[in-house]
Amino acid sequence: MTIFSNLALLRSFVSIAESGSISAAARNLGVTQPTLSRQLAQLETECGTVLLRRDTHRMHLTDMGAKILADARAMLNMADECERRLRVDQTALMGHIRFFSTIDFGQGVVSRLLAKFMLQNPAITVDLVYSNRPLRMLEEGCDAGVVAGTVADDTVIARPLGVIRRYPVASPHFLDGRQLPATPDDIAAWPWLTLGTEVFGGARNITLFHESGEEQTLHVAPVLTAEGVTGLREAALEGLGVSPLPGWLVADDLAAGRLVRLLPQWRAQELPAHVVYPVQKGLPLRVRALVDYMSEQVRELLSRPCVCRNAPPKNGKTARGKKGT
Repeated sequence: MTIFSNLALLRSFVSIAESGSISAAARNLGVTQPTLSRQLAQLETECGTVLLRRDTHRMHLTDMGAKILADARAMLNMADECERRLRVDQTALMGHIRFFSTIDFGQGVVSRLLAKFMLQNPAITVDLVYSNRPLRMLEEGCDAGVVAGTVADDTVIARPLGVIRRYPVASPHFLDGRQLPATPDDIAAWPWLTLGTEVFGGARNITLFHESGEEQTLHVAPVLTAEGVTGLREAALEGLGVSPLPGWLVADDLAAGRLVRLLPQWRAQELPAHVVYPVQKGLPLRVRALVDYMSEQVRELLSRPCVCRNAPPKNGKTARGKKGT
C-alpha cells in the first residue's frame, strides 16, 4: 500500500489545508475533530514526514506537505471526474455507440431504425459497422449489434428478436413460358440464386418446409451466388431465377406483384435473429436504450406477414395468364 492508496485520507488532508484548521475541516466534512486529527496523523505516518506544522495561532504546510497537497488535489480531481463520467454513462442518454449488423439488414433496416432513435436522442452519436461475420465485431470494440442465425457464444448476451421468414420467389417475367410449380420438385432444376455460404441458409442445398410440417431438401445448381440478399433480390427482379429471400426484404415486392411467392404453402428455412451485446455489468444507459429500441422495432418488423397481391394460380397457367410450355 502507498500513501496514495487511500483517497479518504488525501481528501481529509486537502480539506484541512484549504480550511485553515482541523476544526473547520471537520465541520465541512461532517466528522469529529479527533477523527480528522487521527486521519492526518495516519497520513503523516505513511508519508514518514510532517505535512502540517501547528502552533497555538496558526497552521502551515511543510515543503513536503505542499508538494503532496498538489498531487492529492490532482488525484482527487481525476477521481471526481471519473465518478462524474460514470454517473453520466449510467444515467444520461448521451455519448457514442458502436453498433453493427449484417450488411443487407444493416443497410435496409438498421440504418433507418438508428436514424429514428438518434432523432429522439440527439446527444447520441453512432458508428454503424457492417459485417457478415458479425460476432467478431464485439471483439473489435463494438457495443452491440443485430445478427441473424444461431448464437453459440457465452461471452455475449443474445436477446431473441423472432425469426427471419424466407420464401422462394421469382419475378413474373421469369415465370413466362414456365408451368407454375405444384411441388418443390418442380422448381429443383430451375435456375437458382443463392447465398454463397451455409451460414445464412445458402449454398446448394435448399430445404423447404410445408405448413403441415413436411419438409423437403432440394439439391440445386445456382446460376448466381452472392454474399448478400440485396444482390439476389435485384437479380430475381430482373428475371434471372428463383431465390429464397427474407420477408423483410421482399414484402413490398410481393404486395406490388413485382415478385411472386412460389409454392405459397412452402417456405425456406427460418433464421433466428438476435440483438447481442457483451456480458458485462454496468452497460451504459445509451447502449441499453438502443438495445431495447432495436429489440422492439425489429421484433415488430419480423412479425409482419408477407401479403401477395396476386397469388399464383393453381391451374397450370403462367403468372401472366399464358399456358406453360
